[in-house]
Amino acid sequence: MARGISLHLGLNRVDPNEYNGWDGKLIACENDARDMDQLANKAGIQDRTTLLTADATVDNVTQELRKAAQTLTAGDLFFFTYSGHGGQIPDLNGPEDEPDRLDETLCLYDREYIDDELYREFEGFAEGVRIFCLLDCCHSGSGIRAVREVLTPEALEEQFQTTDPSEVETTSRIMPLDKQHEVYERDKVRYDAIQRKLNAKDNRDLGATALLISACQDNQLAADGLRNGLFTATLLQVWNGGKFAGGYKAFHREILKQMPANQSPNFFVTGRTNNRFIRQRPFTI
Repeated sequence: MARGISLHLGLNRVDPNEYNGWDGKLIACENDARDMDQLANKAGIQDRTTLLTADATVDNVTQELRKAAQTLTAGDLFFFTYSGHGGQIPDLNGPEDEPDRLDETLCLYDREYIDDELYREFEGFAEGVRIFCLLDCCHSGSGIRAVREVLTPEALEEQFQTTDPSEVETTSRIMPLDKQHEVYERDKVRYDAIQRKLNAKDNRDLGATALLISACQDNQLAADGLRNGLFTATLLQVWNGGKFAGGYKAFHREILKQMPANQSPNFFVTGRTNNRFIRQRPFTI
C-alpha cells in the first residue's frame, strides 16, 4: 500500500542578519503552510511536518527532505509546499544558452536555497516516487523594475490592491532586486561554492517524477494576502474541500482560469515519465 509524506514551509520573515538588514516581512505565508498541512491531513497523509519562519532553515529543510527520501519507495507520494519570498542569483553551472543565466531561490530563514540544491535532494528519492510541489513565491529577477515597466495601474490594483509600485515590495513575495544583489555580493563565495559542487538542475537525472505547480511564471510577481497568498487562496477555492475531481493538469487549468493575467501559475514536470501520476486526482496517495 502506498504511503505519503508531506513537508510544508511558511516564512513570514527572514533573518535580517543573513539578508543584509532585510527582514522580508510578509503576512500570510505561515497560514499557507498550516492550510497545506490541513489539506494533506484530510487527503490521508499522516506523516507531516510544518516548518514556520525561524524553523525553516536550510539544515532543517534538508534534514526533512532526506528523511522523506530515505523512507519513500516506488509508488509513494511526497507532497512539498513552500510559501515565502523568491529570489534569483547568477547561474554558474547551467547551460550556456540559458536566456537569463539566473537560478531561482527560495528565501529560507538563514539563507537563499538554490533550486539546484532542491533538485539534488529530489535526486535522492527512489525511482517511482511521486513528488508534488506547490511554490507560492515570486521567481522574477526584474523586481520592482518589472512592476514599473510592465504592469499598468489597473493591473497593480487588481493584483496588489495598490497603484503605487513602491508598495508592491510589501504585498508581493519577491526579494527586492537591490537586496538580491547586495546579499549575493556579500556572500558570493558561499553561493558560488554551493553551485560549483552541484550539477545544474538541467543536467539531473531523477528517478522520481517531480510535478510542480508554482504561483507564477519566472518573470511575474506573486501576491501576498491577509489570510493566504493569492495563489494558495485560489488553489484552496478550486480544491473546494476535496470536491475537485479532475487530474493535475485540470487542477492547474482551473486555478489558472481564476488568477489575474499578470500572475499565471506554471505547470512543470521533470524526472521519470509517469502519465498515470499526472492523470491522478491531486494529493492521491
